Amino acid sequence: MLAVRDLHFNYGRTPILGGVSFEVEEGELCGLFGPNGCGKTTLFKCCLNFLKFHKGTVTMDGKDIKDLGVESMAKIVAYVPQEHKPPFPYLTREVVLMGRTPRLKGIFKISKADKEKASDALDLLGLTEIADRPYNQLSGGQRQMVLMARAIAQETPLMFLDEPTSALDFSNQIRIWRIMQMVAKRGVTILACSHDPNHVSWFCDKVVVMKDNCILKEGSPHNVITEAVLNDIYRDVCAVRNIGEARMVLPRDVALKNDAWPEKQLGTERTLVD
Repeated sequence: MLAVRDLHFNYGRTPILGGVSFEVEEGELCGLFGPNGCGKTTLFKCCLNFLKFHKGTVTMDGKDIKDLGVESMAKIVAYVPQEHKPPFPYLTREVVLMGRTPRLKGIFKISKADKEKASDALDLLGLTEIADRPYNQLSGGQRQMVLMARAIAQETPLMFLDEPTSALDFSNQIRIWRIMQMVAKRGVTILACSHDPNHVSWFCDKVVVMKDNCILKEGSPHNVITEAVLNDIYRDVCAVRNIGEARMVLPRDVALKNDAWPEKQLGTERTLVD
């Protein structure tokens, strides 16, 4: 569904992407993970045709993005940015309905079916009660969820999400990841950028790790979210522990204190992970 091959991009003489290659299969939820400044956002912008890369190819649904116009791209991929500042006081339901734009039969020809798709997306995200509130009066977390609803209403086979849970409370973070899993099971391919190693470990089918403008490692969360990889990125500040069947990334000092606790006090079995 998504194939990136030998992607290169520079800002002036500064290399930002240096030969990035990876694939995401149909219906796969893939986490893009890495430290600040490693090139994740630039990779998103290149894949979405916001930036023109200097070398390499990006194909979506078997089509080279260089051959796709704006309307064709909008029918293939939906994008949820990390931040969004609305220029006008649209109602929340109007923002979600904008996701239907690539599907409209003509300008301003909004059908009953389009309105139902938007309403379904609002309901799925638990936003029905604020549907008639001005979007620019919502909190940052609420706006993030509205943009997620807009992307779902767009009904594309591919979704790009740039830190979709960064402004959300813990409950809504888990809710959004569960919704992403459900959407992926419907056959939608999702590439989600995240800074939380636990989230990509718990919820993703695949993880792509970036460092120094290149791909450091990719594969299943079990094989990628390891102490060796995390300490390569974060300079020995992380420890990985298995608590039952769950894998948890902890600060190293917290993990060491936890290792010293009696098993009976914890009430569960711990396993060290290399």
